[in-house]
Amino acid sequence: MNAPYTAPYTGTGRIGDSALAARLGRELRGQVLFDGASRGRYSTDASIYQIEPIGVVIPHDEADIARAIQIAADEGIAILPRGGGTSQCGQTVGEALVVDVSKNLAGVIALDLENQRVKVQPGLVLDQLNAYLKPHGLYFPVDVSTSSRATIGGMTGNNSCGARSIRYGNMVDNVQAVEAFLADGSKLNFGQLPRNFQAGDIPARYRHLVTPLLDLGRREAAEIAARFPTVQRRVGGYNIDALVPGTGSENLAHLLVGSEGTLAFSTAIELDLAPIPPNKVLGICHFPDFRAAMDATQHIVKLDPAAVELVDRTMIELAREIELFRPTIERFVRGDPAALLLVEFAGENGDEQLSGLARLVELMADLGFPGAVIEATDPGFQAAVWEVRKSGLNIMMSMKGDGKPISFIEDCAVRLEDLADYTDRLTEVFHKHGTEGTWYAHASVGCLHVRPVVNLKDPDGAVKMRAMAEEAFAMVREYKGSHSGEHGDGLVRSEFHLPMFGQRMVDNFAEVKRLLDPTGLFNPGKIVAPPKMDDRRLFRFKPDYQTETFETGLDWSAWGGFAGAVEMCNNNGACRSLHLASVMCPSFKVTGDEAHLTRGRANLLRLGISGQLGADALHSEAMADAMSLCVGCKGCKRECPVGVDMAAMKIEVQYQRAKRNGISLHDRLVAYLPHYAPWAARLAPLLNLRDQVPGLAWLSEKLLGFTAKRPLPKWRGDVFKIDQPSLGPEDGPEVVLFADTFNTAFEAENLHAAIALLTAAGRRVHLAQPEDGGRPLCCGRTFLSAGLVDQARAEMSRTVAALAPFVERGLPVLGLEPSCLLTLRDELLAVLPGTAAEALAKNAMLLEEYLAVEHEAGRLELDLGPSIVAGPVGEVLVHGHCHQKAHQTMPAMTTALNLLPDITAETVQSSCCGMAGAFGYGADTYEISQAMGEAALLPAARNAAPATTLIANGTSCRQQIKHGSGREAVHMVRVLAGALK
Repeated sequence: MNAPYTAPYTGTGRIGDSALAARLGRELRGQVLFDGASRGRYSTDASIYQIEPIGVVIPHDEADIARAIQIAADEGIAILPRGGGTSQCGQTVGEALVVDVSKNLAGVIALDLENQRVKVQPGLVLDQLNAYLKPHGLYFPVDVSTSSRATIGGMTGNNSCGARSIRYGNMVDNVQAVEAFLADGSKLNFGQLPRNFQAGDIPARYRHLVTPLLDLGRREAAEIAARFPTVQRRVGGYNIDALVPGTGSENLAHLLVGSEGTLAFSTAIELDLAPIPPNKVLGICHFPDFRAAMDATQHIVKLDPAAVELVDRTMIELAREIELFRPTIERFVRGDPAALLLVEFAGENGDEQLSGLARLVELMADLGFPGAVIEATDPGFQAAVWEVRKSGLNIMMSMKGDGKPISFIEDCAVRLEDLADYTDRLTEVFHKHGTEGTWYAHASVGCLHVRPVVNLKDPDGAVKMRAMAEEAFAMVREYKGSHSGEHGDGLVRSEFHLPMFGQRMVDNFAEVKRLLDPTGLFNPGKIVAPPKMDDRRLFRFKPDYQTETFETGLDWSAWGGFAGAVEMCNNNGACRSLHLASVMCPSFKVTGDEAHLTRGRANLLRLGISGQLGADALHSEAMADAMSLCVGCKGCKRECPVGVDMAAMKIEVQYQRAKRNGISLHDRLVAYLPHYAPWAARLAPLLNLRDQVPGLAWLSEKLLGFTAKRPLPKWRGDVFKIDQPSLGPEDGPEVVLFADTFNTAFEAENLHAAIALLTAAGRRVHLAQPEDGGRPLCCGRTFLSAGLVDQARAEMSRTVAALAPFVERGLPVLGLEPSCLLTLRDELLAVLPGTAAEALAKNAMLLEEYLAVEHEAGRLELDLGPSIVAGPVGEVLVHGHCHQKAHQTMPAMTTALNLLPDITAETVQSSCCGMAGAFGYGADTYEISQAMGEAALLPAARNAAPATTLIANGTSCRQQIKHGSGREAVHMVRVLAGALK
C-alpha cells in the first residue's frame, strides 16, 4: 500500500548532530560539513522545496561512500546521494546525510573506443565528459540543457533525456551498467543479465536480489503493459518494465536509472557513446500563433530531424531583456512570432542535412507559412541559438517579483497528434486559475516544459498549484500520456503515481524499494511513500517566511528590495560551470566547494535575511566567510541567466558589516588609496623599500595583511598630471578622457599613449578635473571593495559633477581601466541613482569601445604601421579583464587591435586572473589568487613565444601576469600608440 507520509528518518532530531559529525570526521577522509551555513546551502535544489539535511559529506573516494553508508545505517539516519544539486522536483533535498560526489568522484574510469563505451564516476559533469571524448570523435548524446553542471550520476538517477531524445532516447537507452552499493554495504554490478540467468556464474548476493525482481516482472507483465504509457517520455516510478521477460531489456542497471537514489548508491556508470555528427543545420520556424506550432510538430518529425524544440513568445521577450542573449535573439527572431520551432538536421552527409532543411522550408510553405524559416548553417550561429534554448528554464525564471514560473506539471508528455489540443486545454486551466503559463522545450516528443506563474509565498499559491496539477494530470491520463517525462518524480510528482498508475503499480514500486532498500536508508520520501506535494512546510518559502528590512547602501528598487534580488537565485547551478571561457564563478572553479559558488552565497543570504540562520546572520562570521572569496568579477551578472549580481550583493553585505564593526587597517589602506596616492607619490623611494629591504614585506604582512609573497605596485614620482585641460585640434570631434587612480599613480604612460592616439585621430581630448581643483577624480571602486558605500558615493558625486558639463553636451567619456570606467556604467547607478548618473553611464565607454564604434561608422582615421611596442612577428596574446567580459566589450578590443596591420591576436580562454584588485595582495587570499591564475592565464603567458606581445587592459591583470609568469603585459593603448607613424 502507498502509506501516508510517515517516511523513515524524518524528524530524527539529528540535524547538525555534533557527535555524529565527530564520528564521520574520524572515520572518513573527506570533508564533513555539519555547520548551519553548510546545511543551509544543501537544503535546496532547483525545485520549490527546502529541507534541512542532517549534515553533508564530501567523500574523498569510494571507500568514504561505503563507510558513510555503514555509519548512516548504524546511526539510524537516511543517506541522500547528490551531484550538481540542480534537480527541479526536490530529489536532492531531505532530512538525511547528504553525500555530494561532484567534487572528488568526477573522473573517467575507462574508455572503450572499439565498443564506443565509457565508464565514469557519478560526479563527472556532462560537458567535461564530452570535452574528454571530443578528440576521439565521440560524445554522450543525452544532451540535457544543464550540461555545464549536470553530473552523470544525477542524469542516471533522473533518467534524463535532452533535446535530441527523438534520435538517441533517454538515459535508460544509453546506460549499460551501474556499479552501486546497497544499503547492507554490498557492492554489485548491475547490468545485462545472461540468457540463462539461473545457471550463470554470478555472485550469490546478486542472485538473491535478482530472482524476486524477475519474478515481479513475470507476475506483473500484463499490468505493466496496461498501465505504462507508450510515449517515449515516461520516467515516472521505477523502470520495472525492464524486468518483463521477452519485452523488457532484462538489464538491472535500467532499474536504477530513474530511481533517484532511492534504491542504491551508484559509484560507476557505463555509458554507450555516439559519433559526433560532423554536419548540422538548423531551421528556425516562425509561427503567428501557438496552436499552429503545436499542430505542425507532428508533420515536422516525419522529416527525420535530430531535434524539434519549442521557444514561446514569453521566452523570446524575456531573453531580449537579458544582455547575454539579446544579440542572438535579434539575429534569429524575425518580427513578433507567437512561437518558434528549432528544427535540427544532423549526420554524416552535409548535403543530406541541407536537403532536410530545404524540405522543412517546403513543408512550412505547404502548411501555410511560406518564408517563415530562418536557415542557420553557420556552426557559430547555431551554437548561439541553442545556447538561448538551453537556458530556457533560467530565462523564464528571470521574471522579477514573487510570482515565478514554477515546476510541477512541466514534464507531462502526450502523443504528437494530441499536442495542440492538450496545450489549448491546459492554457484554459491556467486562465481559470488567474495565471499564464510559459512553454518551451521538447516538441519532438510531446514533452513541453510548461510552467504556470504562481506566487508560492502566498498561501493561495499552493492551493492553485495543487488544483492545476490535478486537472493537468487528469487531462494527461485522458490522452494516455505521461505525467513525468524528464525531470523525475521527487517530491512534486511522486504523490501522483497512485492516480496515474493505480494502486497495484504503486504497490509494485514499494516492493522494489523493499527488495533493494528494506530499511528505507536511501533518499526516503521520493517515488515511494511521498509527502503531499503542496505541504508548505517543505517549501523554500515556508508559511512563516519573512525577510528583515534594513536601510541598504545600494539601490535595489528594480527587484522590490534587497530580498527580491537575493530570491532571484533559483538554484539552477549555471555558476557551477567549469568551462575556462566562463568567467563565473572563479572561486568555485578553484575550490569546488558549494560555499564558494554564486548559488551557495545567494542561498546563505536568503536564509540569513529571513532569520533561518539565527539572529544577526547578515553580520555573522559565516556570512563574511561565504563572501570572502567572491572576487567581484561580475561574471554572474552576465552569465547567470537570472542575473544574480553577487558582486553587488557582497558590497551590500560589507556595507552592513562595516557600519556596525568598521573595517580593518588592510581594507582601509585599499579603500583610501585615491586619497593618499598623490602624497604617496612624493614618498615613492621610501614606500618602495617594502619590497627591497629584507623583513619589511614580512612585517607588512603581519601588521597590514599584505602578503609577503607578492610585491606591491611600485610608487612613482612621475605621476600623470593635467597640465593642459584640453589637447588636440580645436575643431576635432570632442572626447573626455577619465584618468583613473591606477593609471594616474602607477602607469602614467598609458594615459599619455591614449592622448597621443586620440589626438592623432583628430580628436579634441578634454581631461576632466574636479570642480574644487583638488586631488584627481575617482570612480569610487576602491571604497566599494571595502563596503564603504557612503565614501564611494562622495567620490562618485565629485566625478559626476566634474563630468556633467561634458555629458550634457553628449561627449563620450573614455577610460582605460575596465574596473574603473565600467563602475560608471554599473555600480554608479546603484550608489547614486538619478538622471545625472544615468546620463554619465550612457556616455561612458572604454577606449576600445570608442575606437570600434568610430571605425565601424567610418569616422576613424589612423595612420598605423608596425607597433614599436608589439613584437616583430606581430603575434599578440590577449587576456580580458573580468569586467570587460561581463560587459561584453571584448569584441571591441578585437576590433581595435585589428586596426593594426599584420597583427595576429589570440585571446586566452580564461576566467578571472586571480588578482581582482587587492584580492591577490591579501595574505589570506594569495594562494587562491595564484590558483585562479594557474587555471589558464599564467600557463598561457609562460608558454607564449618570447616574441609574442601580452596584452591585458586591467592593471591588476598585468600585475598577476608579471608576478606569476615573469612576463610583462601592456595595455592595448600602448600597442596602438606605438604603431603611430
